[in-house]
Amino acid sequence: MLYLVGLGLGDAKDITVKGLEVVRRCSRVYLEAYTSVLTVGKEALEEFYGKKLILADREEVEQEADNILKDADVSDVAFLVVGDPFGATTHSDLILRATSLGIPYRVIHNASILNAVGCCGLQLYKFGETVSIVFWTDTWRPESFFDKVKKNRQNGMHTLCLLDIKVKEQSLENLIKGRKIYEPPRYMTVNQAAQQLLEVIQNQRARGEEPAVTEETLCVGLARVGAEDQQIAAGTLQQMCSVALGGPLHSLVITGGSLHPLEMEMLSLFPVPEASSGPQSTEGP
Repeated sequence: MLYLVGLGLGDAKDITVKGLEVVRRCSRVYLEAYTSVLTVGKEALEEFYGKKLILADREEVEQEADNILKDADVSDVAFLVVGDPFGATTHSDLILRATSLGIPYRVIHNASILNAVGCCGLQLYKFGETVSIVFWTDTWRPESFFDKVKKNRQNGMHTLCLLDIKVKEQSLENLIKGRKIYEPPRYMTVNQAAQQLLEVIQNQRARGEEPAVTEETLCVGLARVGAEDQQIAAGTLQQMCSVALGGPLHSLVITGGSLHPLEMEMLSLFPVPEASSGPQSTEGP
C-alpha cells in the first residue's frame, strides 16, 4: 500500500493520530521536501515519529517516482506531505503512477494553507482561484497570474497568493555545466510579493490599462500559519511592502473589494504593527 499522509502546517505534532499510526508501521517513509516546509527540521520529525525519513526532492518525485513506489505492492510505503497531500499536482501524478502499477493507495488528509487561511477572518467561501507568485529574475518577470487576481476581484472574491519557495535550486552556470551544486534555500516574503505586485500595477498603467488592484487595495499578510508564532497583518498593498512578519513561510491575500462587516471586524484584530487602528480600505464595493 502507498500512503500519502498530510502533516499539517505547524510542527511534528500536527500529524493526525491516523497518520502517525501509518508512519510507524511503514517499511519506508519519504518526506516531500520542496513544495512546503514545516517550522521544524527532519530530525525533529524522526524523533517524534520514531522513524527514519528519506528526503524526496523535486527531481526524485517527478523523475524517479519508481524508486518511491518500489515494493509498495508487497509492503507499506508512506509519502509525507506538509499540509494536505493534494496541495500540489505532483502528488496526483504519484497516485496515477501507483495505480498504473497496480499498487493500492490511501490518502490521510490534514490542514493546509488553503483552508487554514481562514484564521485571518476572511470567509473561505469568498475565495476565488488561488495563484502563485514566483521570484522574478532579470530575464523572467511573469505577470500572467494577475489576470486571475483581476477575475477574482471582478467577482468580489479574495485571492490567496502562494509565495515562491526555492529549495535545492541550481544556478544557470552550474545547471549548464552539470554540477550538483545548489543555491541556499530562498522563501519569498510578503514584502517581496507586494513589491512585485506594485511593479505589475505600474506596468499596466504604463500600458494605459486600469489595474484591478492598486496601492490602496486591502491585503492580508500571513506568516507561519499553524505555528505558535504565526503572524497576521491586514493593511494596504503599499503597507505590505514594509510589514515585518519574520521567517517563512509567508502567504498573501488580496481581498475582493467588498467585505462583509464581520470580515472587517476580524481584520481589525490584525493591524499592521505601526498602525494604531484597524485596516481601512479606500475602495468601494
